[in-house]
Amino acid sequence: MVHLAPLFVAIPLGAAFLSLLVKAVAPRVAGILSVAAAAALLFLAVVALLGVDSGATAAGGWGAVSEGGVVFLGGIVVVLDGLSRLFLITVAVVASAVVVYGVKYMAPYTGKPLYHSLLWLMIAGMNGVVISGDLFNLYVFLEIGGIASYSLVAFGTKGEEVEASFKYLVLGCVASAAILIAIALTYSATGALNMADVAAAVAAGKVPDAALFFVSALFLAGFGLKAAMMPFHAWLPDAHPSAPAPISAMLSGLLIKTLGIYAIVRIFFSVLGVGWHAQVLLLAFGSISMVGGVFLALGQDDFKRLLAYHSISQMGFVFVALGVNTTLGLVAGLFHAVNHALFKSALFLSSGSLERITGTRKLSEMGGLVRRAPMTSLATIGAALSISGIPPFNGFWSKLLIIVALVSGGHHAVAGIAGLTALMTLMSFIKVQRKALFGALPERLAGVREVSAVMFVPVLALALLCLATGILWPLGLSDLLDRAAAAAGSVGDYMGLVTGGR
Repeated sequence: MVHLAPLFVAIPLGAAFLSLLVKAVAPRVAGILSVAAAAALLFLAVVALLGVDSGATAAGGWGAVSEGGVVFLGGIVVVLDGLSRLFLITVAVVASAVVVYGVKYMAPYTGKPLYHSLLWLMIAGMNGVVISGDLFNLYVFLEIGGIASYSLVAFGTKGEEVEASFKYLVLGCVASAAILIAIALTYSATGALNMADVAAAVAAGKVPDAALFFVSALFLAGFGLKAAMMPFHAWLPDAHPSAPAPISAMLSGLLIKTLGIYAIVRIFFSVLGVGWHAQVLLLAFGSISMVGGVFLALGQDDFKRLLAYHSISQMGFVFVALGVNTTLGLVAGLFHAVNHALFKSALFLSSGSLERITGTRKLSEMGGLVRRAPMTSLATIGAALSISGIPPFNGFWSKLLIIVALVSGGHHAVAGIAGLTALMTLMSFIKVQRKALFGALPERLAGVREVSAVMFVPVLALALLCLATGILWPLGLSDLLDRAAAAAGSVGDYMGLVTGGR
């Protein structure tokens, strides 16, 4: 039987290699190759979502290892369960939209085959993190995705971009060091890197409480920095605005989810368990992220910087939901992470289109664009309604679930903070629409026109998905989230999956 999981890394790696291979022969072929690879990845994710393949497999093929009567898979273990399927389909959907959008957007840039190669390396790293059943291989894939993203932030080679990339690189290395030290300490305490082995050791009480606390703190700091959780957020407000729009969409829509949120969910809910200290930190830092991010966003005139601060704020919603440590909180947090991938990717792609149309990122220098760029404006409005939590868009349901989870968990003050943040988010995007899309059209923009269909169709598709998932969630889409939460929330089930007890 052919297992699907390794293909989620093999296809992006193949696309990255071939993009450079065709550079000397036909540079334009790289774009066509990327679109084909995106279509293949999306098809594969849909097949996996339908449950055609599940469970764990050893990619290295070293066979099974028996220890203490328990059979563990040998080799590089990759896992395909409800949680990994949810993130794989999210990566595939957003990456497909970004790849198509980037074909036209990146046309003025030189070195496009290198852009496509780095983009696919980043996708390979993200997918590798999602399917990895081994702590060290998770770290390796995390570094592949991270290094590719550092290069992509500086792709335009302007001073602002290089400076932002360097800051991102330095702080990313700090996060990676914290994660690597945590992995080393985990190995020292348990003698294992396989996540199921580690989970078994923790469940058996073989890891002292002090060591578990320290390792948990290191993992939370490292992955929290990757996810731009306050106070570990300093890299994001510069990196996201400086990068080309497709890369901003990937960074905010996917990278901080897979290298941050997914890793936190998998490590804490499936392996280490969520102790009281992790709960307190998630609730505290999540609350700070929600409020700090939204108030910093309110004062921005640069559209992309405003969106960057909202990424910090919206991740705060996810962190507090996870901090409740209930099934409802886990479902709500995962739902909002997926929703954020859709509406924030759409908003960053829209910002790139508006910048291409107007020649500026400043909201105060835009206006009246709904008449000159109706398709881009429509997509922007849809995504803005979603992030603002307006029904029936998906952002409404996930924010409502988060607030309900907080209240049912007894965290009434945090629920009040979440409600205030939702209101401030709405105010922020009312400003965006009033300044950029409506009002009087500045005289200098009298001759502007809509971007090509290759750019506005992917953005419209993401905005429509925000509406569709909002409508479909009460009608049955919640089952997908329930399966993801069930896969993440049970240490015993995860151990059974990897050890072959499917």
